[in-house]
Amino acid sequence: MAAPPPHGGVRVLRTEHVTPPASALSEDRAVPLTFLDATWLHAKPVERVFFYRLVSVSGADGVDGMLSKLADSLSQALGTFYPLAGRIRLKPGETNRYELFSQPGDGVAFTVAEQDGVSIEELATDVEREVAKIVPLVPALPEGGAVLAVQATILLPAPAGLALGITMHHAACDGTSSTHFLHTWAAACAAAEVSPEPPVIDRSFIIDRKDLHDVFARPIDRAVKKRFNPTDAIERLIATYTLSKEHLQSIKDIVTGEAARRGVPPPRCTSTVAAYGVMWMCHLRATQATGEPDPPNGGHAYFLFLTDHRGRLEPRVPSRYFGNCLGPCRASMPKNGAAIATVTDGLFTACSAVAVAVDEAVRREPGYWEGWPERIVEACRNGAPFTVAGSPRFRVYGVDFGFGKPAKVEIVSVARTGAMSVAEGRGGSDSIEVGIALPPDGMDSFRRCFDHVIACLAPSRQNDVI
Repeated sequence: MAAPPPHGGVRVLRTEHVTPPASALSEDRAVPLTFLDATWLHAKPVERVFFYRLVSVSGADGVDGMLSKLADSLSQALGTFYPLAGRIRLKPGETNRYELFSQPGDGVAFTVAEQDGVSIEELATDVEREVAKIVPLVPALPEGGAVLAVQATILLPAPAGLALGITMHHAACDGTSSTHFLHTWAAACAAAEVSPEPPVIDRSFIIDRKDLHDVFARPIDRAVKKRFNPTDAIERLIATYTLSKEHLQSIKDIVTGEAARRGVPPPRCTSTVAAYGVMWMCHLRATQATGEPDPPNGGHAYFLFLTDHRGRLEPRVPSRYFGNCLGPCRASMPKNGAAIATVTDGLFTACSAVAVAVDEAVRREPGYWEGWPERIVEACRNGAPFTVAGSPRFRVYGVDFGFGKPAKVEIVSVARTGAMSVAEGRGGSDSIEVGIALPPDGMDSFRRCFDHVIACLAPSRQNDVI
């Protein structure tokens, strides 16, 4: 008999141990962690939930058959992504070198559950929802160094919906690799005619740096860790905002126009830069509006994000490389009212700072990697910096297991890290979707700021913001 439902109405029915095919993991295998992996050793895992409306699945047999297909295809996908079946461990004979170790019989915990009382219509929406209602839909990583766990929760009454929770340890791989795995799994489940090409599991493409490995593998500074672990995470609200192609173009036009007015070269304002800039500005305004004190000297607001270096390192790293191949970007702007006195000032200042950070990361000047730990500490000195999880390039809304594209994808872990989640817009047309998790008063302030900025982007209001 199943245990009574805990918080959130989620009742665990069973947990299976899904292993790769025996032929794929017939002997012990070890994949070393590079310095780019080691930086995530002590970070919390990334937690995603994919919500699906099960309009083509009917009856108990249909649901059971769907769950069976999910488990069987997970095994198939683990055949090519076998490190995800293993665990992170200290390399034998080493004191500070780690590896992804897998051996025959290793596998992934696949939990099947059901939830009463919260419908898919309440969960798979853009409007503000309680984080506490979504957290039970993501599994915890089993102890012992596991890097992947899956939870399939049927949203009752069946077969109304499915919440597929994925928890992934960032030290195993980055978002490019983890979503490559998800697309591979989905293609196997849907029996797609064309499947993604297999990953390249060869860490020798990354020239490891012993001097940086030890630095990056250290436990997170206590003060920094505190910044990224708010005590009110479970009490926060989460909401989604969409920036259309037209919104993004208006931001680019405003930034270009303001650069011309100031007589300075315009920053390289891509759609991603525009999205990052407007959300950072709104987040800064929202936190200021809720009474968060400024540092005595006015200080700076910091924005930390990552860029993929697969096409930039020497030797070149394959696009299908499995692991972490991310470089840091740090943007900053004055944390005072003058810097964002108007929408135009704010957009120009924020987008310019983001563009400069991207340019610095792409150039990778001498000392780029070496100075990064100190720059994180500096960015956290006066509060938690704004950060990013996800990317429009990951195509998370294309993860179709054979019962339709996701109705909604949520990165639940942003409630804990304070990051914004980023994905391609569900409506296509080059839109970008952004998720934010804030306390209720902060969410109210953010919504008002965002709505005001969007209103100012309308062609008829352009003159009002300049």
